[in-house]
Amino acid sequence: MAITFGSFDGVCSTAALVICPLMGTSGEGVEPTCYSRNVQIGQTLIFQPSTCFVHIVAIIMTAIMIYHIRSKYTAVGRKEIVMFFWMYMVIELLAMFLDSGIIPTSNVSYPWFAAGYTGLVAAAYCCLLINGFVGFQFAEDGTPLSLWLLRICCFAVFGASFFIAIATFKSFVSFSPTKPIALFVIYLIWPILCVATYTILQLVLVFRTLDDRWPLGDIIFGISFYAIAQVLLFAFSVTICDAIKHYLDGLFFFTLCVLLSVMMVYKYWDSITREDLEFSVGSKAAVWEVKDPLLTASATTPSADYEEDASSYHAGAASLVGGVSGTQYYGGKQAYGAQGGYGQGGYGGARRAYPPTSEGY
Repeated sequence: MAITFGSFDGVCSTAALVICPLMGTSGEGVEPTCYSRNVQIGQTLIFQPSTCFVHIVAIIMTAIMIYHIRSKYTAVGRKEIVMFFWMYMVIELLAMFLDSGIIPTSNVSYPWFAAGYTGLVAAAYCCLLINGFVGFQFAEDGTPLSLWLLRICCFAVFGASFFIAIATFKSFVSFSPTKPIALFVIYLIWPILCVATYTILQLVLVFRTLDDRWPLGDIIFGISFYAIAQVLLFAFSVTICDAIKHYLDGLFFFTLCVLLSVMMVYKYWDSITREDLEFSVGSKAAVWEVKDPLLTASATTPSADYEEDASSYHAGAASLVGGVSGTQYYGGKQAYGAQGGYGQGGYGGARRAYPPTSEGY
C-alpha cells in the first residue's frame, strides 16, 4: 500500500511501528502485512525477538559511549551531546518493552507508554538538532545558558509531542486516530528535518573551521546508515520478511542501522573534539619518567664534571622549571639588586647570563 501524507494506513501495513496498534481509519489498529515470528518464553509471548536483541545491544553500546564521553572532561559540547545519548538509551529501553509485547497493546497503559515513546523520540531529534549549533559557540558550551536552553527546548518538544500523541490515541479535542496529520508530522517528518539540518550544520562546521577532513567520513557513514534504515523499513520490510520466512523483518534492520548511525554521531563528535590534557582529570594517574641521563645520574653518584657544575651553581638543587632553582638564581654570593638593581644584564648586574656562571657572580 502506498504511503499517503497524514495517514498511517500505508506506513503501518508495511512496518510494525509502536503506534500502529492505535492507528488506522477503523480505529482498531493496523496490522502489518508481514512481521517477524514470535517466541514463547514460559507463559509470555515475546514479539520481535530479534529486534529486542538489537535493543539490548543498543543499550549496552550507548552506555559505553556515555562512559567515554564523560571521561573527556574538557571536550567541547560534552554535557550537551551526552544528553542526546541518555535520551537514546531511554528510548531503546522503552521500545524493547513496547515492541516485544511485554506491555500488551490491549493494556490500558499502552497508549500512555506509546505517547511517552513518541515524545522522547521527538525530543531526542530536537536535542540532536540543537547540538548541531553547539560547535558554532552561539552560547558557550557547558554554561547554564547553553544547558538550560537545551533542556527547555527538549522538554517543550516532548510535552507537545506527548500531548498530540495521547490526544490522537484517545480522540481528545479535535484529534482523531483516523486523521492523525499532526502525529504524522511529528513521527515521520520532524526526524528527517532534524537530521538534515544537523548534517548541513556539521558540513559547514567542518569546511569552515576544521583543517582535518576525516570527520566527513563519519558524517557520510552516519547519514548513509540513517537513509538505509528508512528505506529498509518503509520500502522493503515486507520483501525482507517474505524472503527470510518471517524470521526477520524491516524493523530489525531499521533498529540496527539507527544504532550504527548513532554510533557515527559519537564517532564524529569524538573526532572533532580534542581534550586539553593540562586540565584533564583521568581515572588513572599519569606516571612521568625522567629520561635525561644527566638528571638520572644526579640521583646516584655525582661525577667530577657534575661536582664542578654544582660549585658554579653554588651547590643548589636542580630545578625542572627553567633549568635552575630560585635559590640559584637569586641567592648565592650576591644578593638581589647588589649592583644597582635592574642593570643591563638583568637582575643583579651587567654580566648576569643564563645559565649563571661563576664569573657572573
